[in-house]
Order: sequence, then structure tokens, then C-alpha cells
Amino acid sequence: MHEFLVSGLRDIVAFIVIVGVMVVVHEFGHFVVAKLCGVRVEVFSFGFGPRLFGYKYGDTDYKVCALPLGGYVKMSGENFSELSDAAKGTATIAPPEDPGALTSHPRWQRMLIGAAGPVSNFVLAFVLMVGYFGSINEVPAVEVKSTTVEWVTPGSPAAQAGIEPGDILRRVAGADNPDWDKVFDRFMLNANQTVPVTVERAGKTLLLSLRIPAAAKNSDFDPRDTGILPQFQTGPIGVKEVQPGMPADQAGLRAGDAILSVDGHPFHTVTSLLAYMKDSQGKPLSLVILRNGAALGPIIAHPAQLEGGWKLGFFAVPTPTRNDPLPWGEAVAKSREFCVEKSSLIFEVLRGLFTHKVSVSQLAGPVGIARVAGDAAETMKLGPIIGLAAFISVNLGIINLLPFPILDGGMILILLIEGALRRDISMNVKERIYQGAFVVLVSFFAFITFNDIAKLPFFTHLKP
Repeated sequence: MHEFLVSGLRDIVAFIVIVGVMVVVHEFGHFVVAKLCGVRVEVFSFGFGPRLFGYKYGDTDYKVCALPLGGYVKMSGENFSELSDAAKGTATIAPPEDPGALTSHPRWQRMLIGAAGPVSNFVLAFVLMVGYFGSINEVPAVEVKSTTVEWVTPGSPAAQAGIEPGDILRRVAGADNPDWDKVFDRFMLNANQTVPVTVERAGKTLLLSLRIPAAAKNSDFDPRDTGILPQFQTGPIGVKEVQPGMPADQAGLRAGDAILSVDGHPFHTVTSLLAYMKDSQGKPLSLVILRNGAALGPIIAHPAQLEGGWKLGFFAVPTPTRNDPLPWGEAVAKSREFCVEKSSLIFEVLRGLFTHKVSVSQLAGPVGIARVAGDAAETMKLGPIIGLAAFISVNLGIINLLPFPILDGGMILILLIEGALRRDISMNVKERIYQGAFVVLVSFFAFITFNDIAKLPFFTHLKP
């Protein structure tokens, strides 16, 4: 329980920091363009709910509120209910003819204000990644540049497809020379489908067919459940620490050793070793180790079943990384590639929702995002944190541009329709549209949040 609470607190803090910044930047985009267009901004708020502190400068109240889950900008004339009450003389804001009110400005200006928030998110994502690639760019000390398969679980979909350890994936579901992120994205987008996979094996090219499990529609799907274990590094598994009394200790493994092979298989990551032990179901393992520059063994280790899996009882040396900053021109190109790739992925997910290739349960709400943010923060590396922040920012920009009422894209769509009709849509009609959209959005939000909560470790442990 203590571990769950600590993990939950970490996730909450990471969520507030990452998502809070993304939302504030989004609202700042609306704020700046509104000011430039002469619209009166009444409130610029970080957070929601009761006001904690702040100050008023000019017409704008800059404040921090009790619930730090994003923020908002309030402009004069943007609230439909208040405007519709203006005819009765009960409006709480300036009437539409007020030059500072949003509704007094031309439609093209209002569309610019609406688009400014999403555009700010795109700019933020681009700048974050340019800064990362140009000044940090964490990469493995010894990088495996090809998409090489380290291990294939016997009996898995990958094994049935004919994929073997050592194969290099050259094309997966239409993606040429994909990295592992793109491979896993293709799996998610083709759940319960058979996709073509081209592999390179011993200098020959083979065309295979891989059946993606239906479980890929679930948000907690692990792409390795296809049976493919990726090779991310070239060296052997280094032993950082051996737990006393555990199978590794009893077999004679020592801190500073490196595991050259397991039953003749040259594993490079603990993930592949764990998958192998899971399939072997506790069978004794023959290890060849490297100690002080000399190969020793084989030594026999008997895995122990702990916490639902087979373990040897040692901590591996983390994958060594190095900073390899790119020239700024390359950093810009790499950032542009990142943003285009992530945007394309979001559109493919949206298309998959309508074609039933992607399940709604795959989507993540605030709780799911908080878990991912917490995991990124736990790595203590800037790459996962900045990459996640940029991806969320791109997500926020694209989602807000969707032509759905309440979202920025919905407002722009209504303005375009009004422009085509050459007249304003009735305020009552707009109000009904937005009320209906609000109900749909809240229901969808509640469903996604319930899904996220049901997947928390605390609740999954309660399942029989």
C-alpha cells in the first residue's frame, strides 16, 4: 500500500507539472492573440476552482486557483448564456456591441484567437524537441541502429509467423525501415489483423505474415505479447548487484560479472532473459559468464518463482547512455520529423476508432496520462520526460482542432458556417449545441477516467 501511495503521489506531481504547462501554454496562445486583436481578457487562470492568489493588471485578473489541472482564459463576450441574457438586461458582461467583447470582432479574428491555442501547442512541441535534440539527445552508448529481434517466444504469434531471433525487421504493416516505436505503433493500429512483415535473415529477404493479437485494442497491451523481444544493445547483461541467498548467488554469480549466454542464447537485456525463463517454467539454466576479462562456466542456476514470475535474484547494470547533441540544423529537421510522425499517429488512432481497429479503451484520460508521466519521471532521464511532454502537447493541439463544439475547432467550424450563411446562428441554437456537446464530452471523459482507474495496480491486484 505504501508503494502504491508513493507511486500515486509521483504520478500526480508529474501530471500537474507536464500537463499544467501544456494547458497554460495553450491558453497563453489564446490570450496573446486576443490581446493583439483588442479583445478584453477578464481572467487568465492557472488552475480551476477557488482563487488562491494573484493580481489584477489592467482589465485582466491573473490568478492561481486551488485545482492545478490546467488553466483557462475568460474573454468578454464568449459566454453564450450571458450574451443571451443581455436582451433581458441581466448580462454580467459587456454587451456584444462593446468593442472589447469577443463577439464585436470580425469572424476572421475570432478564428485566429481560436486557432492560437492549438498552434501554441504545436510550437511548444517543436521547440522542446529542437532544444532536446540540439543540446542533449540521449542515446545508448553502443546503439543498435537496426530493428533486430533478440528473442521470439515459442508458440507466440511471431513464432507462428516464422520470425526468428536475429531477424531484422525491414517493413512492418506498410512502414519501411521502422524503429521499434513505429513497429509497436503499427501493432496497436492493426489489432486482430494479419499484417505483412518483411525481414532480413542471413542476407536474404523474407516476406512473412504476422497476426496481431486482438488484445492490442486494449490500452494495457504490451507489444511484446506478439512474442517479439527487441534488441536494444549489443553487450551482454551486466550484473550490478546479487541478492544474497537467491539463485544467482547460489550459482556463484557476482557483482561485476556479465552474462555472455543462457543455454547458448546471447541475451542482451533482462527483459529477454525474463521472457525466456517464463517460457522455460523454472528449468535450470546454463550460464556462461565473463569475469575479469575471462569466460567462466557453464554454471547452473535454478530460477525461483517470485511475485508471479521466475527470477534469478540480481540487479542488472542499466543500459549505458551518452549525450550526442545534433547540429542545430539537424535538430530542427529531427524535431519536425518527430512532430509529423506523432501527428500522423494521432490521426491514425482517430481513424482506427471509426473503423473499429482501435478501441476506445486504448485511449488514456488524466489518470492514464498521470501514470505515464510518473513512469517517465521515474527514469530520471530527460529524453522520456521531454518526449512525453512534446507528444502530449501535439495531442492537445490536434484534439482541440477537431470540429466538435466546445473545442477550438468546433468554434472555428461554427464561425465558418456563419460566414458561409452571411449571418449569425441564433444564440439559442448555439447554446443548445454547446450544452449537448458538453454532456457528450463529460460522459466520454467519465468513461475514459473509469477505464484508467480500473487499470490501476491497486484494482488489478484485487481481481481473482
